[in-house]
Amino acid sequence: MNRKITAAALAALSVAGLATALAITPSAAAKPVSDLEAALARDLNLTPEQAQQRLGKERAAASAEATLRGELGPAFAGAWLNADSILTVAVTDATKADKIRARGAVPQTVARSQGQLDALKDKLDGNAKAAPKSVPGWFVDAQSNTVVVLSHAGGESAARAWAQASGVDGVRVTASTESPKPLIDIIGGNAYSFGSGRCSIGFAVEGGFVTAGHCGRAGTATTNPTGSVVASSFPGNDYAWVRAAAGNTPRALVNRYPGTVPVAGATESPVGASVCRSGSTTGWRCGTIQQKNASVTYPEGTITGLTRTNACAEPGDSGGSWITGDQAQGVTSGGSGNCTSGGTIYFQPLGEILSAYGLRLVTTGTPPTSTTPPTSTTQPTSTTQPPGGTWAPYVAYAAGAQVTYGGSRYAAWQGHTSQPGWEPPNVPALWRRL
Repeated sequence: MNRKITAAALAALSVAGLATALAITPSAAAKPVSDLEAALARDLNLTPEQAQQRLGKERAAASAEATLRGELGPAFAGAWLNADSILTVAVTDATKADKIRARGAVPQTVARSQGQLDALKDKLDGNAKAAPKSVPGWFVDAQSNTVVVLSHAGGESAARAWAQASGVDGVRVTASTESPKPLIDIIGGNAYSFGSGRCSIGFAVEGGFVTAGHCGRAGTATTNPTGSVVASSFPGNDYAWVRAAAGNTPRALVNRYPGTVPVAGATESPVGASVCRSGSTTGWRCGTIQQKNASVTYPEGTITGLTRTNACAEPGDSGGSWITGDQAQGVTSGGSGNCTSGGTIYFQPLGEILSAYGLRLVTTGTPPTSTTPPTSTTQPTSTTQPPGGTWAPYVAYAAGAQVTYGGSRYAAWQGHTSQPGWEPPNVPALWRRL
């Protein structure tokens, strides 16, 4: 009898609720594939048509689940789809099974409601600080009608003891190799943390990002994104670069609070040019470049070679991006005043940072790729080129060295080892055209 009811209900649902979503006609089959459908087909090994059908079924199931949550009330105990996108709804009151069938879903009677499971998990959440390091996470599992605690091998007893100490009995401890960490896009102007401090990302470079040197010494660990300061110079200079952990993605973007602006290059702007900065405390602020090659004395010492501006900034904005149009200029160092009364703020020019550490700026022409810790920090061996030669990468140029590139002559502003992409026309901070 139940089978007949279920079949009838499913047939009714198919006609009344899913006909539009699931009907495959010649015109529907020819429907253009959306980005979502293409990604679904790629990652779940489906054809585009199967992806479209799956999404249609899932939309109908989501609607049915939302309705049943209200109809079942406190007896609702969760819902899930199987591999064929058939919806199962758990319920603590068997007399409500027909309501579930009427919505085209399969009922399953269980002992604990969704509310009861959530209450158990809330107890674990409340004692999260005491969780053993061998426990990477925990969650409500509707299908097994339990709360699951994940545990690394050998830590199962500690996981159960922690759950009991939290006031939760009967959890299911499951072995796990997970070691979760946040994976984020590395975008200029976004906040990142180190110890108890906070600074702002300057610009994404291949492998991580650049920021202010006073935001952490070499070896300092960072979070959001997870990483480590590889090198830092402060005082004297005020710059550092952070190698981000695998999975974080450097992007050629700066946060505009709201929205973003692209980073297309690093052509240095002249005195008098407008410039905007991005920081995690005061957001997006603009002004003009007042002077270059400025020195400023902080309590920690004197910083030289900075650019002086009349754009404002406040604590926490340190390390953030300075950009003119789509051309990266530098990272926030410090200054005086605030964004209420105004002030004078200095930034560390970007060209010097890239040159000092042999870094490559991520620009709009650079495909975004997740960072992967390099197995070696060794650069290709540099050479010294005779005066007057053609510019080439991986060459150690002294200050004043002259080269030819694209039919023009250039002289180096300062000593540096050239890198791919640092052609003289692209890096005016390092080369001046003769």
